[in-house]
Amino acid sequence: MTSRKKPEDLRSYRWFAPDNIRGFTHRSRLRQLGFVPEDFTGRPVVAIVNTWSEINPCHAHLRERAEAVKRGVWQAGGFPVEVPAFTITETYMKPSPMLYRNLLSMDAEEALRSLPVDGAVLMGGCDKTTPGLLMGAISANVPSIYLPAGPMLRGNWDGKILGSGTDTWKFWMERGAGQLCDADLRGVEGGIARSPGFCMTMGTASTMTAVAEALGMTLPGASSIPAIDSNHVHMAMETGRRIVAMAWEELKPEDILTPAAFRNAITVDMAIGGSTNAIIHLVAMARRRAIHLPLPLFDEISSRVPVLANIRPSGEFLMEDFYYAGGLRALMTQITDLLDLNCLTVSGKTVAENLEGARIFNSAVIRDRANPLIASGGLAILQGSLAPDGAVIKAVAADRRFWKHTGPAVVFKDFEDMEARVNDDNLVVDENSVLVLQGAGPQGGPGMPEWGMLPIPRKLLERGVRDMVRISDARMSGTAYGACVLHVAPESYVGGPLALVRDGDPISLDIPHRKLDLLVPEAELAQRRAEWIRPVPKETRGYLALYRGHVTQADRGCDFDFLSPLAPAL
Repeated sequence: MTSRKKPEDLRSYRWFAPDNIRGFTHRSRLRQLGFVPEDFTGRPVVAIVNTWSEINPCHAHLRERAEAVKRGVWQAGGFPVEVPAFTITETYMKPSPMLYRNLLSMDAEEALRSLPVDGAVLMGGCDKTTPGLLMGAISANVPSIYLPAGPMLRGNWDGKILGSGTDTWKFWMERGAGQLCDADLRGVEGGIARSPGFCMTMGTASTMTAVAEALGMTLPGASSIPAIDSNHVHMAMETGRRIVAMAWEELKPEDILTPAAFRNAITVDMAIGGSTNAIIHLVAMARRRAIHLPLPLFDEISSRVPVLANIRPSGEFLMEDFYYAGGLRALMTQITDLLDLNCLTVSGKTVAENLEGARIFNSAVIRDRANPLIASGGLAILQGSLAPDGAVIKAVAADRRFWKHTGPAVVFKDFEDMEARVNDDNLVVDENSVLVLQGAGPQGGPGMPEWGMLPIPRKLLERGVRDMVRISDARMSGTAYGACVLHVAPESYVGGPLALVRDGDPISLDIPHRKLDLLVPEAELAQRRAEWIRPVPKETRGYLALYRGHVTQADRGCDFDFLSPLAPAL
């Protein structure tokens, strides 16, 4: 980018320069903080939107990184102001962190819209913070750049390398099967998360920061630097310097986030074996730009993109290994024929320019094109009588024997019902059954919790069963695995076909043909539909009432209808 604004063209200039009562007041308040007008008048004012919180371990280091960003802003001649944003911690927020992604997006959007800022550095990383911050920045359309928090160090216990999330599910399942004692479980508990940073598996956090880089919203190489690596500090400072230039150039999200950029992001998501959650977030982000990403597009791209990142849960390594093997830039060099290399990025350069000099240092971690982890089709979009508007399954993480399967339904009406009965010795279930969870979608959860990896009944675990078909309108952690069909739309809470399933109903899953069908005669379904009664919401006030009244279905990104120009009212 070569064009440059004049100081009087800066957005912040309208606050601080005028010789009137408002300009006087605005200047006086910053003088109150020890600054003088020369510090902030005629210089780009940069908001450092920080989701640091003491209750968010993924972001525990972001207070320090904010200082590094500030140094970069000062060095480039800008004026940094740190702005706290609503923090979303995947670990602690109930019933679902997804419930609050839209709230963070509104927080970020209104901060950037209302304050005298010319650019923004968005600081996050834990699953929902990446899409939440980017959605807000897209809507505000102020020059913005994303700084990922970075993955934590690899876990360690008993001489074994642990991956957060993925090994949590694995060892908890073994404990349920009676194969792991409490003392060993405590050892895993103490060794699985050893530093600040988000999950070091290819879960939703690592997926979404990679997506942010593929979209062009981070500096090259920013998405996978470990949180406590010194290169992360360097990247923070460089991000601070770059946002000042972006403010002068007026390089906005609308200039970067084109349909081609979103196709690039989907392609990269498939090549890394990314989280199924990325589908919902990409759809939502695109809709903020009035770009429609139909679910079949994800399936089409998946069918021709090889999985090259040998990272858990699909592979064997962790994000620390991925970074030192060359990181996302190295992986992208293997799929350049599948990318639009002319897309502009926040660096001011194209994707092609950003990839110059990148190479793979460890081909066991980042496979080359001739030796993929999976040739194609790591993710599948399903449709059929049980999911008229679509559902998703991470095929690469499912046992192949379930790719074509028909079995009788075992239905749980909600999460509480599942918890109460799934381990009941009297539950009529075997390894061929199809576990079905209702009431876990965007409105039903509320907030579409990560309940989609339904627990395998204990009596089956004790017989050696480790996977079975599970279907819900919920999501699943990107660190999870198994033959789990997710995001069934429309959800059961609004009367989708999932609400009509009863115990014993045969359900057919056919991944090769992308089908998910409830094998019940239409006349019987019509009678059930007529008898169905919509649940009465427990929440009648506050944010939860707003959420239930305006959230869209999974195939439309679970955004609020009044925030997305493509989302019609419910």
